[in-house]
Formats: sequence, C-alpha cells, structure tokens
Amino acid sequence: MDGGRRAAVRTGLKAKLIAVGEHAPTWVAQGFADYQKRLLHGLPLELVEVEPGVRGKGRDAARAMSDEGARVLAAIPRGAWVVALDGRGKAHGSEQLAQRMEHWRGQGRDLAFLIGGPEGHADQVLSRADEHWSLGPLTLPHMLVRLLVAEQLYRAVSILGNHPYHRA
Repeated sequence: MDGGRRAAVRTGLKAKLIAVGEHAPTWVAQGFADYQKRLLHGLPLELVEVEPGVRGKGRDAARAMSDEGARVLAAIPRGAWVVALDGRGKAHGSEQLAQRMEHWRGQGRDLAFLIGGPEGHADQVLSRADEHWSLGPLTLPHMLVRLLVAEQLYRAVSILGNHPYHRA
C-alpha cells in the first residue's frame, strides 16, 4: 500500500452521499455499489436516501422542496463538512477535486455530499452547505449524479494514491 492510501486509512475520513429520491434503477445501484466497494479503504462512502417531497397536480412544489430539505438537513452528520451538488457551484476537474480531497482530509472532518430533488436544493440546504460543487452545465438525472459523484470521489482518491485508475 502506498503513502497516499495509508494516509486515507489513517485519517478515518468517511463520507455520506445524502440524496433525495428512493429506489435507484438497478444499473445505478450496481454501479454505485461497485464504486462504494472500491472506496472502502480510501473514503468509505455511505448512501442515505431521503424521501422526496410530494409533488403532482394541486401540490405545492415549494412545500415539497422545503420538506425534503428538512429531511436532508436532518441526515447530515454532526460536524461534517457539507458539499451541496449545485449547478451554480464550482466545477472541478479531476485533479482539482483530488486537491479538494486533500484539503478535506486535512480538516479531519467527515464529509456529506448532498443531491437535491427535481427542483434542486431548498434554500435552507444551500445555506447550510460549506461549499457548492457543480458537475458542469449539463442537466443530469439525479440518480445518475449519485454514480458520477461516487466515481469522481474514487478517481480523486486514486489520484492521491498514485493509483493507475486515473490516466490524464
């Protein structure tokens, strides 16, 4: 095991991916589970699914966002560094994300990555976030974002550990 990986294990850094929505398609769940397994030694990642707010005809979308926002906030571990996935956030290349990972390791705080519902995050969630991360200008299905975040976290850990997974 190389120095970067030992550092990841030594710090005991853990992460939660708190995502609005339940019952991911099989291909998303399998892909996420694969990266979750790969991350076990570098950044253990737990998925926490949050029940979406009730939407539909005659329903208030703002109320649905607020309800799911309250559930997201309740799922954030005490003392965690909170990163909201947000299209208006800062975009990172893979190497830049690895640098962020190194920064987060240095803080010694667990991480919470937040994925909102169909309309995004409630204002109270965005206010709670310590930083905002954009995956780019594309509109992506929220279930796919779970998989992309897990893969990019694995890539960042791999970069820091000089693992050949990332070939720039």
